[in-house]
Amino acid sequence: MKEKIYHQYIRILKEELVPAMGCTEPIALAYCASKCRDILDDDIVKAEVQVSGNILKNVKSVVVPNTGGLKGIAASVAAGVVAGITENVLEVIAHVQEEQKQQMKQWLEQVPVDISPMESENVLDMMIHLIGSHHDAKVRIAGYHTHIVYIERDQQVLYHCGVVSSSDESLTDRSLLNIHDIYEFANQVKIEDIKDILQRQIDYNYAIACEGLKNSWGANIGKILLKTYGDDVKVKAKAYAAAGSDARMSGCELPVVINSGSGNQGMSASLPVIVYAKEYQKSQEDLYRALIVSNLCTIHQKTGIGRLSAYCGAVSAGIGAGCGIAYLLGGDYEAICHTMVNGLAIVSGIVCDGAKPSCAGKIASSVDAGILGYYMYKNGCEFKDGEGLVLKGVENTIQNIGRLSRDGMKETDKEIIRLMCR
Repeated sequence: MKEKIYHQYIRILKEELVPAMGCTEPIALAYCASKCRDILDDDIVKAEVQVSGNILKNVKSVVVPNTGGLKGIAASVAAGVVAGITENVLEVIAHVQEEQKQQMKQWLEQVPVDISPMESENVLDMMIHLIGSHHDAKVRIAGYHTHIVYIERDQQVLYHCGVVSSSDESLTDRSLLNIHDIYEFANQVKIEDIKDILQRQIDYNYAIACEGLKNSWGANIGKILLKTYGDDVKVKAKAYAAAGSDARMSGCELPVVINSGSGNQGMSASLPVIVYAKEYQKSQEDLYRALIVSNLCTIHQKTGIGRLSAYCGAVSAGIGAGCGIAYLLGGDYEAICHTMVNGLAIVSGIVCDGAKPSCAGKIASSVDAGILGYYMYKNGCEFKDGEGLVLKGVENTIQNIGRLSRDGMKETDKEIIRLMCR
C-alpha cells in the first residue's frame, strides 16, 4: 500500500471515530449554542434558532442526555447555553451538574426560543442567534456536526468560511476509499498507529451496550432479541448493537465513539464485531484489524450518501459490521466484497425518519443483513449483476446505493420531514 494512502486512512479513522455524548444532532445544537453564548457574553433575553429539515428530523424525538429527560431543539439549545463546555465539542454537555438540569428548565421558561426552518443546500445546517440585554451573537454550523462556518457579534462578522466550505471537503478526501485498499490496509496497518482509537471505541460502545441490556431503555429491542431468540452469537451481535441504541436514543449519559457523524452508526459498525471476537476468542489484534474493515467499509458507503439523508445510516453500518465479521472469521477480499453486495441487496430500502427508539430495530435488521450476506457467501450463494440495484463489481454496487440515497431519495426526505412536522 502506498505510504500516502496509508496515512490518509489513519487520518480518516482519527477524524471519524471520535467520542460523543447523546445523539449527535442535538449535541451539535448544544455545541453551537454553547459557542454562541461564549461569543455573546451577555444576559440572554431571546434565542432564535434556524435548522435544516434533517436537523429537525433527528432532534425532534430523541432525549437529550444530562437534561433530566428533555427532548427537542429548544432543550438542546438550553443545555448548551446553561451547561455547555465549548472546548469539549461533541462532549459539550458531558459534565452537567445536577443543579444545572433544573436551571435548563428555568431557562426554557424564562427565555423565548423561536424555531424556524432553514432553506439550505446543506442537509446538516443550523444557525443560532442569541439576543442579549446589550449585545447579540450568531453562530452557524453546516456540513458536519462540529464545522462552524459563521460567527457574528453585534452585526460584525468575526469568522466566515463560506457555505461552499461547509461540506466534508475540509476533511481528508474520502473518495480514495475502496474495498481493495481497505482490505490491504487492515492487513498491513501497524497496530500502534490505530490501537488507541479502536480501543476507545471498544470500551465506550461495549459499556453502553451492556447498560442497554442491564436496565430498561427505549423499546428494549436488545433485551427482546435475547429473550425471544436466545443467545446464539448471531443474535447477540444484533442485540448488543440494538441495546446500545436503546440506551442512547433515550438519554443515557454514557458516551459512544461515533462513525460518520452518528453514534448509532458507530455502535452498529463496532459492537457486532466485538461480540463475534469475544465468542470466537479472537486476539485483540484480530479484533482491531476487523474493526478497521467494519469502520472503513461504513465510511466508504456513507461517503456517497452524505451525513444525513432519507436513507437509514444503520444500513451502511450494519453491512460494514458484516464485512468486519467476515474478515474476523478469516474471510479474504472476495468474502468482504460478496458480504457487502449481498447485504446491500437485502436492506437498502430502510428510510430514516429521525433519531428515536425505533432506530434500535433498524440496527438489528441491518446487522442481520450484514451477517446473512456473509453466510450467503460461505454457502456459495450470491445476488448477481442486474438483480435490482446490484451491479457487477462491489464498487459499482456501492455507487448505485449512493446515487439512490443522495439523488433518488431527495423528495422522499422532504416528504418524511413534512409528515413528521404535521
